[in-house]
Amino acid sequence: MINPTYLAQRTRSSVNWNDAQKRVLKSYREWVRAAPEIQQMYSLNMPVSAIRTKMRQEFERHRYVQQLKTETLNFWKQLTHVLKYFRAEEDPKAALPKNFIQGFLEGRN
Repeated sequence: MINPTYLAQRTRSSVNWNDAQKRVLKSYREWVRAAPEIQQMYSLNMPVSAIRTKMRQEFERHRYVQQLKTETLNFWKQLTHVLKYFRAEEDPKAALPKNFIQGFLEGRN
């Protein structure tokens, strides 16, 4: 059973960049530690290492955010939302096209 509030955290704002960095690192560590629970909660058929790798990629994707207020987003995910993160690895055709023309020529919207 999926309990979306189990890993939820309160949204907070940092006063300065040093405080924000500490909070983000703490949040990252908590998410990485929770990977086995997430695997079990969502009944994911993939190794915990793949889940941790995807978490790392998502944190790295937002590494250079310049807005101090953008620190925490509280997402409540269902199984389909979680699987969306792994879709490109499972199905190479599911990856988004590099540009509009390529997608247009492939017949994608």
